[in-house]
This record gives sequence, C-alpha cells and structure tokens, in this order.
Amino acid sequence: MRIAYICADPGVPVFGRKGCSIHVQEMVRALRKQRTTVELFATRFDGCPPSDLQAMRTHAMPLPSPLRRARSTTGSSTPVARELAQREQASMAANTALLSALENEGPFDLIYERYSLWSFAGMSYAREAGVPGVLEVNAPLIEEQAEHRGLVDRLAATRIAEKVFHEATVLVAVSNEIKAYLEQFSTARERVHTIPNGVNPDRFLPGLRQARRSSPDKFTVGFIGTLKPWHGLATLVDAFAIPRSRDTSLRLLIVGDGPELSRLVHQVAERGLGSSVDWVGAVGPEKIPDWLAAMDVAVAPYPNLQRFYFSPLKVLEYMAAGLPVIASRIGQIEELIEHGATGWLVPPGDVSALATALLQLRATPVSARERLGAAARRHVLTHHTWDAVAQRILELADNSTHARPLSSRLATLNSRTRDQNEHETMLKLKG
Repeated sequence: MRIAYICADPGVPVFGRKGCSIHVQEMVRALRKQRTTVELFATRFDGCPPSDLQAMRTHAMPLPSPLRRARSTTGSSTPVARELAQREQASMAANTALLSALENEGPFDLIYERYSLWSFAGMSYAREAGVPGVLEVNAPLIEEQAEHRGLVDRLAATRIAEKVFHEATVLVAVSNEIKAYLEQFSTARERVHTIPNGVNPDRFLPGLRQARRSSPDKFTVGFIGTLKPWHGLATLVDAFAIPRSRDTSLRLLIVGDGPELSRLVHQVAERGLGSSVDWVGAVGPEKIPDWLAAMDVAVAPYPNLQRFYFSPLKVLEYMAAGLPVIASRIGQIEELIEHGATGWLVPPGDVSALATALLQLRATPVSARERLGAAARRHVLTHHTWDAVAQRILELADNSTHARPLSSRLATLNSRTRDQNEHETMLKLKG
C-alpha cells in the first residue's frame, strides 16, 4: 500500500522538535510498520530526518513567506493585515502545486493529511481517485488562527474547512472536544472518529529511570514542553515555591523553550527560586527519555482553559516513562488518568492544590511512587500506542466506502475544474 502523508501547515516543522513534529514522525513510523510505503509531502521540514526515516521519499511544497505577528480578524488596510492577506492567498494557491505533485507521484492507495487551514488538494485528489482520504484534525484551526495569529478571510477558511470535511472519507479527531467541534459541520457528521494520540514504546525502555535515578536526598519536579501560556508554567512555579520553602532538596527541571521563557525566569527570580530551577532549553525527541528519567514526578499544570481540545503528548510520554504524574483535571486528561491509580489529578490553575499534591508525593515512599508510575506505564502501553493508532486508522480507511463509478469520478473532475476556476477568479479579484 502506498500512502501519501500530507502536512501543509507551515507551523509544523515535520523534522523539528515541537510536539506536532514528534506527532508527524511517530505517525509516519507507525504507518510504515503496517507494511505500507509512506511518502511525505510537507511545506516545512526544518533539518534532516531521523536516521530511521532517511530512506523515506519526501516532497517539498511551497512555503509562504514569514509573517510578522498579526491579530486582525477582519479586512484592514494596515501593512500587517495586507501582508497576512497575501500570505493567505499564497497558501490557497499552493493547492495547485500539491495537486500536481500528487498526480505526478501517484497513484496512491490512501491519502493521509494533517488538517491545515488552507489545504484542500489532498482530499480532493483522494475523492477523484476513488481512494480513502483520512483527515487528522488536531485543533479548531479557524478559531486558533483568528485568536493567536490573525485571520483576514475567515469566510474562505470556513469554506475550505467545509470542503475538506466533506471530501474526507474518514475524519480522525484527537479528542472528544475536537469530535464535537467537527460535528458542528453538517458535512462532517457520521464520519468522525476519536482516536487520541499515542506513544512509541521503543523510546521509553523499561529500567531507564532506575539506571538514571538521582540522589535519594533530592526530589526533582519536572516539566517538558513548549513554554507557552496555555501550558500553565506560571502556576507550576508558584506551586513549587510552597514545598520548596519547607524542603530545600526540591528541584524544578524545565525542559523546553518558548515565548514565556523570559517572564518565567523573572517569576523564578522574584520567588527566590533561582538556585533550585534548572533550565534545559529545547531538546531533540531522542533526548526526551533521558530527561524524563531524571525526574521524580512530572507535571502537566494546564490552566482552566475554556476550550481544552488537546490530546497531550507530554502526559502520555510522562506515563510511558513510568513517572508519577500530576496533571490538571481537564478535557481528555481526566479520561486518561485514573486519580490515585495511574496518576494524580488536580483542579486546573489551582496553585494550592498543586502544591499539596507535590508535598504529598514527596512524602510518599519511593516504592509507592514507583508503583504509581508502573501502573501509568502499563496503561498507556496497553491502550495508547502509535501502532494501535495506525492500525485503527487503516481499519477505518479499509472499511470506508470510497470506490466510485466512472460517471461519479467525471462529475467530481468537472466540479474540481469549476472550483479551480472560482479559486483563480477570487485570487485575481483580491490581487
């Protein structure tokens, strides 16, 4: 089976260090293990592929030019808004190159795409070719773009979303919250399946923590991830300060980088915690297990977000590493962790509750903490591996109704021609 894996989102460096990068790499690995050949079509690679993916064929798609930060959600004559509008048009126009690449490199037996805001060529190609088109949806991208980066042509983004949701034969939502979002679109109903993210057991070998365990006189609280506001690091710093004031053996290990770094460093200094906090910075995926092995407890301190639609890789990887985990009781995390059995849950954004949990785990015997971590590891390796995710997706694709008669394919071709003409006309009018 030949699979075209598409990632047209310029915010996802497929060979980078971000969580989304790890997601793409692990999905590709898992699909390749299912006796398939995977070819990767992406707009952004950021470096060389890992050694086990170097033989995979890759195809570079047009990458829109870098954009200054913008927050405009409606048309505007400001330079940033004009630049944003041009970028949106360029992203839509890139569908022509993607479609051409798929046609030149095909035929493919399955099209698998990580949903991105302006990309529709992959699902259109699958529908025309009569093969399954699987669309993986990780976030409500229209709302995200409008809130965090700026969105000029919301109508066009919505129309493209409706189009790709309609043309996909299988829609994979990484959480129930994303499933509910997709089902707001009438074109997506009846084809949405929740499949949470997974872990790669080969990255988290048993016994690594025992081999790398720090001094029993120290207790290391750890976090791994991008330093962004919605990861709740400010809450973690404030919570850590409480037990640290009573027990100087506590250390805070932060692995990652991001826009919140300077503010967090200032917060740590204000709390007088500078000598107790280790800043590692961003590391490659291959280094993550080693840093997890240096922790006694790992924390996912998410704040009380109004829309929590994530399937957090960090929590799954904490658990796979056999760590006791303290995480916010929110969204999918509450379904993943059984409080007291496979981890501890605390109210999101609650400094006092998080501090109490840290104090209680510090007072818990090492053997009991190890049992908690071992139960967490067993749970994710039984229910949440990337191999199981890939198997489930291929089963859904195999069972989907995708073969169509020639007359239907010709009708789709005519429809695509009309859509392309309309798209080109829209670009000319906006230009």
